[in-house]
Amino acid sequence: MQNAKDSFYMALRTRLVAVNPERTTLLRGAVRPGILVEEAEAPFGQLPNDVFVLRWLGLAFDVDLASTMAAEECEILYQTCGTQSFGGLDRGRSLSKMDEELLAILQPFSTQKLNYSSTPPSGMLTQVFWDEPVLSPITIQRDRLTRSAKVTLYSYQEQGE
Repeated sequence: MQNAKDSFYMALRTRLVAVNPERTTLLRGAVRPGILVEEAEAPFGQLPNDVFVLRWLGLAFDVDLASTMAAEECEILYQTCGTQSFGGLDRGRSLSKMDEELLAILQPFSTQKLNYSSTPPSGMLTQVFWDEPVLSPITIQRDRLTRSAKVTLYSYQEQGE
């Protein structure tokens, strides 16, 4: 399932750069698109603001098909305090903008599966696809608005995976 997870992340990352190239984050001294995979980063006590964080939850397999299909649930967390120039009073607008960006980068609901263990990544035979996101209610914690969206990612297992 690692190839599917990597392909999903890279597709969303590439789409985010096209939708909003200004949504970036500074991690370990490098400016990157504002999306990251929680398990691939150093642990953080508090989620970063104005960044999409992918968290992998559960894994299941359907072996009754001609090819084994894997499904993994992904929770996409994001939060904002608004902007300093408005004293945080625009945090609702900032969260709405992130909602719109998330919906935009999730469409279309599929991408080519690639193997990122080599450089350049090599194309695989199948697609990775996912369902429509289910958005949680907004959570308010002091000056911070937080939301999450869950999608289930599907991928056929290929030879050697």
